[in-house]
Amino acid sequence: MGLLFLMTIDYIFCYMKKILSTLTLYVSMLCVSAQSLTDLVDTRVGTAASNTRTAGMFGSGTEEYAHTLPAVLAPYGMNFWTPQTQMTEQKGVCPYLYKHDRLQGFRCSHWIVGGCTQDYGSFTLFPSASKGVMDSPFRHEDEVATPAYYSVRMTDVLVEMTATQRAGIFRLTYTNPDSTYLIVTVNSDEGEGFVNVEKDGSIKGRNPIHRIYQGWGEPSGHASHFIIKSNVRVVESGRKDKNTVWFRFEKTDKPIIVKAANSFTSFEGAERNLVAEIPDWNFDLVRSKLTDVWDNTLSRVEVMSDDADSRAMFYGAMYRTCFLPHDISDVDGSYPMFADGKTIKGTRGKAYYDDYSMWDTYRAQHPLLTILSPERTADMMQSLVLKYEQGGWMPVFPCWNSYTAAMIGDHCAAAIADAYVKGIRGFDIEKAYEGMRRNAFDSPATYEEYRNGMGRRALQSYLRYGYIPLEDSVKEAFHQHEQVSRTLEYAYDDYALAQVAKMLGRKSDYKALMHRSRNYRNVFDPRTGWVNGRRDDGSFLTPDDTAYIKEPEKHPESHSLTPMTFSTFITEGTPVHYSWYVPHDVQGLIKCMGGKKAFEAKLDSMFLHSLYWHGNEPCHQIAYMYDFIGRHDKCARAVQHILQTEYLNSPGGLSGNDDAGQMSAWYIFSALGFYPVCPSSPRYYLGCPQFRRADIKVGRNKRFTIVRNGTLTDSTSISVSLNGKPLKRLYITHDEIMNGGILEISFEPSSRK
Repeated sequence: MGLLFLMTIDYIFCYMKKILSTLTLYVSMLCVSAQSLTDLVDTRVGTAASNTRTAGMFGSGTEEYAHTLPAVLAPYGMNFWTPQTQMTEQKGVCPYLYKHDRLQGFRCSHWIVGGCTQDYGSFTLFPSASKGVMDSPFRHEDEVATPAYYSVRMTDVLVEMTATQRAGIFRLTYTNPDSTYLIVTVNSDEGEGFVNVEKDGSIKGRNPIHRIYQGWGEPSGHASHFIIKSNVRVVESGRKDKNTVWFRFEKTDKPIIVKAANSFTSFEGAERNLVAEIPDWNFDLVRSKLTDVWDNTLSRVEVMSDDADSRAMFYGAMYRTCFLPHDISDVDGSYPMFADGKTIKGTRGKAYYDDYSMWDTYRAQHPLLTILSPERTADMMQSLVLKYEQGGWMPVFPCWNSYTAAMIGDHCAAAIADAYVKGIRGFDIEKAYEGMRRNAFDSPATYEEYRNGMGRRALQSYLRYGYIPLEDSVKEAFHQHEQVSRTLEYAYDDYALAQVAKMLGRKSDYKALMHRSRNYRNVFDPRTGWVNGRRDDGSFLTPDDTAYIKEPEKHPESHSLTPMTFSTFITEGTPVHYSWYVPHDVQGLIKCMGGKKAFEAKLDSMFLHSLYWHGNEPCHQIAYMYDFIGRHDKCARAVQHILQTEYLNSPGGLSGNDDAGQMSAWYIFSALGFYPVCPSSPRYYLGCPQFRRADIKVGRNKRFTIVRNGTLTDSTSISVSLNGKPLKRLYITHDEIMNGGILEISFEPSSRK
């Protein structure tokens, strides 16, 4: 009886302790919800050269920068309003870098955020005390940089900035009310833009857009048209050059309000956008509304932590996933026709999205949106369908409303398949399948179409050999060669398309595509268990084939071709980086690497010998490969190590290009405790949650909750439950998330029974 009594008391004590712990969590959550999540975010993270653990280990130059922006914008809005420290729109030149100490103004940007591409259709406003001064010193201590509000004290003026979906508004407080100038520059590197001061004192300008990659330098067919207005009369104006005008406001002791908008269709469209979104001069009202929009967006996920820095990093990552793709349609639904630009189409009330950095974002950023914003995902997929209908081919990396053939693979198919497999509807899947199938089975009828970026690169070689041999240099692509990486990615894309074929009842297509999805095996060298370059006669390269070393002048230590060598047949990496890119058939990959023990040893080597490169996308699924051999413990440790060493809440806190939010989406998923290893599959593999509790809003009055108990150490056992029942698998499904529930991951000392 005494023992039974003690056991009962112990049980009651443990039960009450659990109730108190739960109440503490809820009280903390109520306190957090009262805060503005927007104010937690420092938008300057990623604007300095990386200072993370692997900074400079594999990439250099532009690869050392995340290339993010400290912008104010509506999530996925047309424009990104950012301070500017670099004037040009040229490829690889980010508008703002933290290392600079002089501002050139405030830009309406369409920079492919986080990448090394170009800005386009931009213009810059510079308030000054003189018409001849085009920059000003500033201090970072004088900046306030959040998603909804930016301000900075320059020499002659305090500048405040906020925005809407298609417009921006500034509050300018000049030091000297007698010297109130504003200089406006259209950032046309080709010298084809213009800007004018109109009779009513407003500013109108136009910046034609040009392509890069395929059709480099050619006009895209459309342009950015912008209009700028102020609440104070213009008393003097002049022209510095074709691209730049200046004007002076009449004397006033009050702050001057300037508002601007643009359109990719016409000046009339820009005027409509401005009138609809900022009809008056109330700066604080616009700021308040945008803050509410961001608070609502960020609060789709509520994370609980005693570490304020961790919460700031998480919501900063969410901010960075909210740039692209972005809606380039006017308030009335008008937008420029894809790959033409001259014909104005109407979206019938739906958004038209563009600038898909698809080689990056299909991996985690688009899967994240299938959870947090299914309706927006449907519109994004339908925008791809519209591009196919208007251009004749499904694009692979559509930017500046044009075909590009940038990077490799055919990953619009992956994003569309992922959305459809996860139950997202509201887009034309039959037409989408038609376009995806054409890419997978057909080639353009003319060389001009192919050169323009239509169709898969090197498809005929892939179909003939089951891999892309080294003899095919893939000439008509920005990324030439890279045959092994292309083979791996096409095999995955074929798998993704096969899943849609199966759901639509296309049995013969499904069978053919699934057969092709195993083509990855054709580039694995059985001598090493790593991928290797392969000739059209079937032979693999040897260590003596040093002609295939990529940029040997940058890698003088590479005297022979090895799996650790940067190689011309690999995209932005080495064979050891890309060998793991078989997300759709990991069991087959295990066989290619020599079996489970060899697979685990190779995985271990990636982390023990610092071969893992988090700063580029092909490595992003590697840590989660441990789950496929039942080593959740190793997966959790690897993921936690990456989270703690490759992400910092500082300007240099990202380990490479953020690539339109992909790097940040990896952080969001991994900090929550799961990751989509294979988009187009409904499975998310388990890792190591970083917060003691996280709630994801997955529908009206529904939440999916992740609870972490304990702390991960070297001597930890891990148990997992879903909705109170032990989970015997190392993944959860999309439906399990969207139906709501509780995922509980517990870390306990391994000695505990």
